[in-house]
Amino acid sequence: MLGSVPLLSVIAGCVVGPTYQAPSPTTSSQAVLPQFQSALPTQAGTGSAATDLTRWWSQFDDPLVAELVTTAETSNPSVAQALARIKQARATAVTTGSALYPSVAADASSTRSKSLSGLTGSLGNVATISTSNSATFDASWELDLFGGKRKAADAANARVFARDADWYGAKVSLAAEVGSTLVNYRACVATTAMLAQDLTSREQTAQLTALKVKAGFTAPADGALINASTADARQKLIVQRADCDLDIKALVALTDIPEPVLRTKLAVNQRLPQPRGFVVESVPAQVLSQRPDIAVAERELAAASAEINVAEANRYPSISLLGSIGIGGFRFDGSSARSDTWSFGPSFKLPIFDAGQRKAQADLARGRYDEAYAGYQQQVRTAVREIEEALVRLDAAARREEDAALASREYESYYRANDDKFKAGSGSLFELEDARRTFLAAQQTVISVQHDHVTAWIALYKALGGGWRNETEQTAQQTTPASQSQSTPNSDRS
Repeated sequence: MLGSVPLLSVIAGCVVGPTYQAPSPTTSSQAVLPQFQSALPTQAGTGSAATDLTRWWSQFDDPLVAELVTTAETSNPSVAQALARIKQARATAVTTGSALYPSVAADASSTRSKSLSGLTGSLGNVATISTSNSATFDASWELDLFGGKRKAADAANARVFARDADWYGAKVSLAAEVGSTLVNYRACVATTAMLAQDLTSREQTAQLTALKVKAGFTAPADGALINASTADARQKLIVQRADCDLDIKALVALTDIPEPVLRTKLAVNQRLPQPRGFVVESVPAQVLSQRPDIAVAERELAAASAEINVAEANRYPSISLLGSIGIGGFRFDGSSARSDTWSFGPSFKLPIFDAGQRKAQADLARGRYDEAYAGYQQQVRTAVREIEEALVRLDAAARREEDAALASREYESYYRANDDKFKAGSGSLFELEDARRTFLAAQQTVISVQHDHVTAWIALYKALGGGWRNETEQTAQQTTPASQSQSTPNSDRS
């Protein structure tokens, strides 16, 4: 029996199924991205990289951005749900890993009983008291002959890591949503102020036009035109203010800050927040590995690969070591007895016929791996697309900003000139309203471009994963020997 222990140790070192190697997140789109490097600003006074994105929201010149993000992180249900999933994954990992070790259970009992016995018609019954005591220790250990239990533990640990990355991804998404909503609100407020100023100007023009119509210097049609224009401006302002209120409602839902308190905070500064100098060190060759969703997809892929090992191991024999020690005592009618028992031995289980069930389970695990691998590839492509789209928008907004501001200034000069002519009595109301519409559209374009510029930055921060990085996991992956480069794991046995 003892001679078989070394043999069992050698067998227990075997693993059936594939050997997993993390895929490299490469895509054909990477060669396109360097063209946008010039669109990324550098830090003032330096030419070096500064890519600390882990708290990118604190880099805005408006401290309310960081305050709202921090508040949202501590109160938003999506982050709390992600934390709860981490706890569940860790508990599952502990449960799965416990199968690698022996289990020991103790059972003790003590029973005291009384019985009455006697013959029919006799004067009395005889009472008998007995006491029974027992204590047992049972142990069992299923040897991990073909690595199934180890791989099950690996799969569970991979999912712990995935849930941790999910949690960080939830924080990144939440921060981006809070930042974007605040920027939307600031742009909305700027547009509201512009529309309010425009309405005031139209009302003044309407008053002047009414006097001219009454005096007979202007046709009644001009009065109808300016009245319609004023009413249209008034309803647009109402719609715009409602949009701003909706942004506030969204911020309340994200941060759980009472609306009156939030409105007070928002009233302190009405300026559109701007990010301070950033530079992106590498896009996207290195940053793809810094995205939480890519890490989640890769760890789910690793878990799916390990589950192939588990399914393959279930097709092979299993050996369990069973042992038991028992102590028992019995006392009856003044006499006592004791019994000591013990047992030890292996239990061998050999799957002979299951109508293809275990093979089907292995095929099912391989199918799930293929699905996870396709999901990983799709996630990588989505990540690159998001980075590229954010860079395109950032580049376009940066190029448009100067021209939009110039157009607004020139259209304002044109409008002011027509306004002065109309007030002097030498200009037409139609020309004035046409100039006003053009100037208003130019002002809205300036606000829109500024809004697009900032939101493109936020989208880029989110697309880059918010600076997430897990050095421990990366070190572990770098030290793991790679023995396979195929997209689908090959079944082997070591």
